[in-house]
Amino acid sequence: MKRNLLAVFATSCAMTITAFAGSESQLQQGAAPAKDDNENSIDLFDVETTYTFKSDFTDSRFGEGDSLHNDFSYDHRFHVTGNWYVLGGVEYERYDFGNDPNGLPNHLQALYGHIGYEYIVHDFPGVGIVADPGIYWQNHVSGDAFDIPWKIFTAFPLKKDKIYGVIGVGGGLYQDPIVAPGGGLIVVFSDKLRLQGVFPKPALVYEPNDDWQFKVLGELYYTSFRTDNVNTPAGNMQLHNAVVQYNEDRGGVYIAYRGIKHLKVIGEAGYTFERKFDFFRSNQSIKADPAPYVRASLEFRF
Repeated sequence: MKRNLLAVFATSCAMTITAFAGSESQLQQGAAPAKDDNENSIDLFDVETTYTFKSDFTDSRFGEGDSLHNDFSYDHRFHVTGNWYVLGGVEYERYDFGNDPNGLPNHLQALYGHIGYEYIVHDFPGVGIVADPGIYWQNHVSGDAFDIPWKIFTAFPLKKDKIYGVIGVGGGLYQDPIVAPGGGLIVVFSDKLRLQGVFPKPALVYEPNDDWQFKVLGELYYTSFRTDNVNTPAGNMQLHNAVVQYNEDRGGVYIAYRGIKHLKVIGEAGYTFERKFDFFRSNQSIKADPAPYVRASLEFRF
């Protein structure tokens, strides 16, 4: 029986909100954690669920499919000096696909660490080098499922308190291309409105007060995984132990509430313009048509 990923998404959201409501109550009863002199959070816990609705694949032989993405991460910042911190953490993410039987992976998953050195101002990294060593696999973990995605970035002022430039570069053993640039501009229009025109996650941000945050945003999300057996209706896409680069490119609107101490509750909705399984080493790929998406996430900082 085909799995209903939309029902799983709704259940995941409900369980997440219930769990964190209990955590918030316990925190308020205990002693407030001490902040460091720079007013940066030391412990960061994020949980996120994204559901992309069903759409047809561009090749009709593959039928149709949807996707459910769950992501859990925890990071700790070790204060070094001034605004410099060493970052250490762990993250688990998993895609589940409700595809028609077509031989494509039914899920992809990753478990990896966060190791970095960053310059943090008001909880935002302005300069950093971060690596995510770990395993990126489908069903069976093997030595060649290990990868070390990495990124280096820095921000710098172009016009004092108004315009900032951001440049960066990232890569990975199984990424295509192996190294890719990123960056852009941050333009501060006022205390309430700013443009974060930084790829791969550009956004126009409006903050009417301390409790609410609104965004119009885009996201280019690419991750590579080691697959098992891929036997599809396309005669030239019969692969074993292949690397697939999976991406979801989307745009949407984002609403966040920050009126609860330590907790940020986020809802998001929009359109996924492209979902693609790219077996780039064998020059084979398959895309899905655009479809709406919804996302719920929680960010916990203390």
